[in-house]
Amino acid sequence: MTERTSTQASGSAAEARALAYLQAQGLRLIAQNWRCRRGELDLVMLHADTVVFVEVRYRRHAAWGGAMESVDARKREKLTLAATQFLQQTPRWARQPCRFDVIALSGAADNDLNWIQNAFDT
Repeated sequence: MTERTSTQASGSAAEARALAYLQAQGLRLIAQNWRCRRGELDLVMLHADTVVFVEVRYRRHAAWGGAMESVDARKREKLTLAATQFLQQTPRWARQPCRFDVIALSGAADNDLNWIQNAFDT
């Protein structure tokens, strides 16, 4: 397996774990891996009446920084632009309140999952 394929497989597995966790918390999936020229949204979920843009970050170990630390200002800007594009293209959700969450995973165990709600407000 190549490095890229291994990374993609790890990312897909992390997204699947995050999705299952959020659905268990009562969120409903709207879109997954939504792409536009401005970027990609890992998960778009509905939490009550709020549209939640979820960035899933996985780090096998923290030697290069943790999963949460990898969502820097540049990444936040890309996510915001992609979310704006999503809302413009799907007017059904445009009038709903929105927020940005991060699911940070650092290992294979369920206790290594950290859900940060309103991650861009902190």
